[in-house]
Amino acid sequence: MKRNIVIAAVTAAALIGGGTASALAVSGDGDGTARQADVRAAGAGVRDDDARDTDDADDADDARDTDRADDARDDDSTRVSGDVTAAEAIAAALKHSPGTAVSVDLDDQDDAGPVVWDVDVLGSGSTWHSVRIDPATGKVLGSHSEQEDDTAQVRAALKGSSVTAREAAEAAAGKGTVTSVDLDEEGSSKAWEVETHKSGKAEQDWRVDLTSGKVTADRSDAGDDAADGDDD
Repeated sequence: MKRNIVIAAVTAAALIGGGTASALAVSGDGDGTARQADVRAAGAGVRDDDARDTDDADDADDARDTDRADDARDDDSTRVSGDVTAAEAIAAALKHSPGTAVSVDLDDQDDAGPVVWDVDVLGSGSTWHSVRIDPATGKVLGSHSEQEDDTAQVRAALKGSSVTAREAAEAAAGKGTVTSVDLDEEGSSKAWEVETHKSGKAEQDWRVDLTSGKVTADRSDAGDDAADGDDD
C-alpha cells in the first residue's frame, strides 16, 4: 500500500512538471527490495505540440488573409464598394465645384483610409479644385482648392476639344471598369488617357481622342512592355 502511495505521488508530480520523474519505492512485504519506478509525463509534451500546431495553422491563415487583402487593394476595380462610375463621379464633382474636369482617379488615401474618387476640376483663373466622391453613394466627402502653375498649358491642350473627361470615361467603359481618366497635354497627339480593369486580368490603358472620342489602345505602354520583356 505504501509503495502505491509513493508511486501515485511521483506520477502526479511528473504530470504537473511536464517531465520525467523517478522514485524509489519499497515493496509492501517488507523485504527491503528496492524497485525503481519511472514515470514519464508524455501527455504534457503532446499538449505542447498540439498548441504549437494550432498556432502555426493560425499564422498560416492570417498570412493567407493578408495576401488576399493585399491582392484586393492592388485591384482598383475590386475596391469600388458601390455602383458610382468614373463618369458619375465627375458629374457629382462638377455639380459641387463648377469648371472643367481634367482628371478622375480612384484614390486609396495612401492605404490609410477608404477608397474614394478624386476629381480634379479646373475652375476660374488658375484655381483648381480637388473633390472627393464616395464611390458607394456619389456624395461629396470633401474638397480643397489651390493655385497651379500649369493652368495655361492645360487650357491650351483643351482648346478646340469637344470630348470631355466624363465622355471619355463613358466611351472607354465598354473596355472594362474605368478607374482613372487623365489629360495628356504633352506632345502633338493630345488625348484623354483612360485606365480600365477587368476581373482576373491586368490593367489596360487607352487613349480617347479629344475631338472624335475614338478609343484606341495606348501603344506607348505596349512598347514599354515589349522592352521590359513583358508579354502581357
